[in-house]
Amino acid sequence: MKSLIKAVAIAALVAVPAVSFAQAQTQQPVTRAQVRAELAQLRAAGYDPSDWMHYPDNIQAAEARVQAEKANSAYGPSTSGTSQSGQ
Repeated sequence: MKSLIKAVAIAALVAVPAVSFAQAQTQQPVTRAQVRAELAQLRAAGYDPSDWMHYPDNIQAAEARVQAEKANSAYGPSTSGTSQSGQ
């Protein structure tokens, strides 16, 4: 019984890295140009890479601004307007 438990534990330890590697391979690798474009967007949103004193806060705030800008610049009709019809 103990050898079965050991075999299952070893099999699980071997399978976990294989599953995580398979998941990582499904994503496309990021190119250098994509990283530079994202950094330029973050800098335009107020991120300063040399400000290490406020590092986690300033990059998170810049990422939130970039996401809000992307959400506001979507195609399609405005969802925040009002309309009147039949008058």
